[in-house]
Amino acid sequence: MNKQEVIQSEHNYVLQTYVRPDVVFERGEGLYLYDTDGRAYLDFNAGIAVSALGHADPDWSAAVAAQAAKLTHVSNLYHTEPQAQLAQTLVQNSFADRVYFCNSGAEANEAALKFARKYAWNKQGQPHAKNPKSKIIAFSHSFHGRTMGALAITAKEKYREPFEPLMSGVVFAEFNNLASVEVVMDETVCAVIVEPVQGEGGIYPATADFLRGLRTLCDQYDAVLIFDEVQCGLGRTGYLWAHEMAGVTPDIMTLAKPLAGGLPIGAALLTQKVANALQPGDHGSTFGGGPLVCTAANVVVGKVSQPAFLAHVRAMSEHLHHKLAELLPADQVTAVRGAGLMMGVELNRPVAEITKACVEKGVLIINAGENVVRLIPPLVVTAEAIDHAVATLAEAMLAV
Repeated sequence: MNKQEVIQSEHNYVLQTYVRPDVVFERGEGLYLYDTDGRAYLDFNAGIAVSALGHADPDWSAAVAAQAAKLTHVSNLYHTEPQAQLAQTLVQNSFADRVYFCNSGAEANEAALKFARKYAWNKQGQPHAKNPKSKIIAFSHSFHGRTMGALAITAKEKYREPFEPLMSGVVFAEFNNLASVEVVMDETVCAVIVEPVQGEGGIYPATADFLRGLRTLCDQYDAVLIFDEVQCGLGRTGYLWAHEMAGVTPDIMTLAKPLAGGLPIGAALLTQKVANALQPGDHGSTFGGGPLVCTAANVVVGKVSQPAFLAHVRAMSEHLHHKLAELLPADQVTAVRGAGLMMGVELNRPVAEITKACVEKGVLIINAGENVVRLIPPLVVTAEAIDHAVATLAEAMLAV
C-alpha cells in the first residue's frame, strides 16, 4: 500500500481512539524515524518515553532476532532463562525482592493495586469479612493508565467521567501537599500511589520532602507505598530510578514504557513484605515476561544501568535546560520543569498547533496537557539533536 492507502485503511478499519498526523513511518535508526517518502524526523517523543536506546539499536536488534529464532512464548506455566535473568537484574539493581511481569504500565498498576489490597486483607485476619482496609490515595494531575482500575486512580475528569462508576475506595489528595494527604490518611488506607515525576498530568516532579513524608505516613498506618515509574523510571531522570533523587524507597514500583525498548512489557517490583501476601492464583498473565520481551529488556537494562550511560543523560539534561532558556521566546514560557530527559515547557497558550508545526518541520514533539510541551527524547540523544529540536520548537512557537 502507498501512503494514502495506509492512512485510508487505518481510518476505515482501526478504532479511532487517536488523532494522528498524515505520516506513515516505515523504519527507524538511532534518533530518527523515516516515513514512506524517505523523509527523516528527529524523534523527541521516543514512542512516549519508550525508545530509550533510540531505534534499531544494533545490540537490541541482534538479541531480539536471535531469541525470536529460538523461542518466543511458552506462557508463565514454565520457566525460561530470559525472565529469570531479567528478574534477578531488576532485584539486584533496586530496593525490591520480587518481580511480577505483565504487558503494560496500566497492567503493572492494576497488579500493584491488587497486591496492596491483598496485603491489607491478610493483615485484617478476617478472610471472610469485607476488607475495611481498602482505601487508596492518589493525587491531582495523576495518570496511571486507561483500564478501569488504573483509571480510578487517574485524576483528570475527562478520562474518568464517561466510564463511571469506576473502582470504589479511591480518594485524591493534592500532589506535593503532604498536609492534604494527612487529612485523608487513616487506618482504612491500604495504599498510596504516586508518580515521582508526573508525566501526562504536566511534568510535575515530586519534592523529596513530599515523597519522604508519604513514606513516613505509610509506615505509620501500615499502608503500601507505590511509586509509578512507568514513564519516569529506568534512567529517564538521570538516575536508574526516579525515586533515588529523594533517597526514599517504595514497597512497590511499577515499570513499563522503556523496559523492553519498544516491545510490550510491564513489571511490578515489590518487597518481600508485600510478596508474602501473594499466593499462586492470586494474579497472572499469559504473555507477561515472555522470553522475547525479557531478552529485549535485558539489553535495555544492561545498557541504561551503566554509570556512564546515566551520566550522559544528566549531561544532556543540563544541555537541554540551557538551550530552552537560550532559544525559546521568553514571553510565551510560564514554566520549565522536569528531571533528566523528561522536561515540560508550560506556555501561556495551547500547544496543539505548535506541536503540529514541529511535526511538519520534521521534529516529533508532543504535549502533556493543553499548555505543556513535553520533551522526552531517546536517552541516547546528542547535544546536536537537542540544539536542532529546541530551535525547531522556537521557530514553531513564533510562527503559529
